[in-house]
Amino acid sequence: MCPFSQTPAGDNNNAASAALPESIVHEERAQLDFSQSMSYGDYLQLDAILTAQKALSPAHDEMLFIVQHQTSELWMKLMLHELRAAIGHIARDELPPAFKMLARVSKIMEQLVHAWDVLATMTPPEYSAMRPYLGQSSGFQSYQYRCIEFSMGNKNRAMLRPHEHRADLLAQVQAAYEAPSLYDEALRLMARRGLPVPASHLERDWTQPYAESDAVEQAWLTVYRNPEQHWDLYQLGEELTDLEDAFRLWRFRHVTTVERVIGFKRGTGGTGGVSYLRKMLDVVLFPEIWRLRTDL
Repeated sequence: MCPFSQTPAGDNNNAASAALPESIVHEERAQLDFSQSMSYGDYLQLDAILTAQKALSPAHDEMLFIVQHQTSELWMKLMLHELRAAIGHIARDELPPAFKMLARVSKIMEQLVHAWDVLATMTPPEYSAMRPYLGQSSGFQSYQYRCIEFSMGNKNRAMLRPHEHRADLLAQVQAAYEAPSLYDEALRLMARRGLPVPASHLERDWTQPYAESDAVEQAWLTVYRNPEQHWDLYQLGEELTDLEDAFRLWRFRHVTTVERVIGFKRGTGGTGGVSYLRKMLDVVLFPEIWRLRTDL
């Protein structure tokens, strides 16, 4: 009897299946030796990224808290990259690339909204176990978030102070504070297209909070009542609407997550926590674009 006849056919198939993944790797000529070339981890600098989670407490859930906020900062870095570029394109009357960038910013905000779902799995006792180790550190002090707010028009001189201890960070926040916002550049573009935007909204102290204007609303109404004639400005208005809509959802999800985890305790950064965040929900970035819907 042939010795191979003693092996069931199914076993041969199992052996072939077990070897299959390795054979596929070789057949596809996958790069396996990275001793002389750049690897995936090298390109992304994963050694630095994945060793940046330094828990200060013995609490198991602190890792979630750190990763949540570090990944949010990475998304905000990309958001600022896109926002700054979009503002520059609008200032140069280059709307198609600006539309792509603004749409991407809205999608990033959607990611940040869903990120709160993960943090919301942290219960009040789990957060309380690590909270004493946070000191006075708080997302309130995020310089990237502040640059985003300033770039979108929510200017507030007091929010420069948390960064005064770092000249390099203060310079970035101050640059966003002193520059025309996304909405400022949109209005200047409308004026260049011949729409009657008042001079008070075209050359002003960009560090001051935006003041809504009936005349600006009328300019937007001209666009929205004649979308075929002003198609790109009409699309810009809708991109701004999408952006603020997403930003509102992000802020609202932040409030509900904080209330769920800490209730109405004061924040580690000294604010009233939920009470402060609720006040921020009332901030409207592009007021005339929202008002005109009633008047159309």
